[in-house]
Amino acid sequence: MPIRKSYGENSRASTIRKEKMDEVGFAVSILQQEAHALTLMARGLTTTFCEIVDCLYNIKGRIAVTGMGKSGHVARKVAATLASTGSPAYFIHPGEASHGDLGMLASGDAVLAFSNSGNTAELSDIVLYAVRRNIPLIGVTRNADSLLGKHATHTLLLPLVPEADPLDCAPTTSTTLQLALGDALALTLMRRRGCSPEEFHRWHPGGSLGRKLLTVREIMHTGEDMPLLPAAALMSDVLVLMTGKSFGVAGIIEKNRLAGIITDGDLRRHMGPSLMEKTAKQVMHPDPVVVNEDTLAVAALRLMQENRITSLFVTKEEKPVGILNVHDCLRAGVE
Repeated sequence: MPIRKSYGENSRASTIRKEKMDEVGFAVSILQQEAHALTLMARGLTTTFCEIVDCLYNIKGRIAVTGMGKSGHVARKVAATLASTGSPAYFIHPGEASHGDLGMLASGDAVLAFSNSGNTAELSDIVLYAVRRNIPLIGVTRNADSLLGKHATHTLLLPLVPEADPLDCAPTTSTTLQLALGDALALTLMRRRGCSPEEFHRWHPGGSLGRKLLTVREIMHTGEDMPLLPAAALMSDVLVLMTGKSFGVAGIIEKNRLAGIITDGDLRRHMGPSLMEKTAKQVMHPDPVVVNEDTLAVAALRLMQENRITSLFVTKEEKPVGILNVHDCLRAGVE
């Protein structure tokens, strides 16, 4: 006999559902508030931003990024983003700076300071140190009349919007704005420097970023590993080569260029009593799919998948310089 829920149980379930929907609605309102603040900041951005990019681009040293409390956490992340996108940077804790770490600041450096109020007491020493030594000081604050705002060489003003916190106390919207502005600075500098995928890979050799930016050159087989034969070679020699190299393909050379390839499929299509007497040129498939050394491994893998092949040659000015197999990509973690 089915168990029927009591009225009280149904009422409690309804209350729980309502509470969950209220929480979802509250979370949505937080996201909307912060998104609105970001839109206001984007609309209010002026050419001062370009002056700051010029300043940071032209320094001879590094960018010292600083902030206290939640702004300090933002500053750490911004320093890491700057460094990983081609702008040498480091984080300096304002409290530790007052106890000796100011020695980290060199004359060719610039200071990027985050402070919502601009009057954070712990920042005063690093601000005054930068001013005395004529070190460029970029302030990110919403208070132009603050200690930071008055002494900064350049100031990026945050829009005057309340925190997403209902009490307007917990740093929420302000830190979101700081973080986004830090990203905008880092990526604009990266664009100005003309950062290439190769450089980005050098700074991110490990993890998924490193795998994503691997080039064909880094994982291809070269030299004696390549299955190559001249166009005049007999198919008996081609078969021996393909068996020994285990790529399932042979590259056919004519006038020092890759004239074509022979695959397992070509062998099956030409199978007959006279196959071993034919030359490689008579059996080869001309105009094979190839890539160059600078092709990203992920793009090469996609090319193999699209053409339903398991190996492809790497060429430079039509001359074969390597060969790549789908398993090479998978072993390197490329997906």
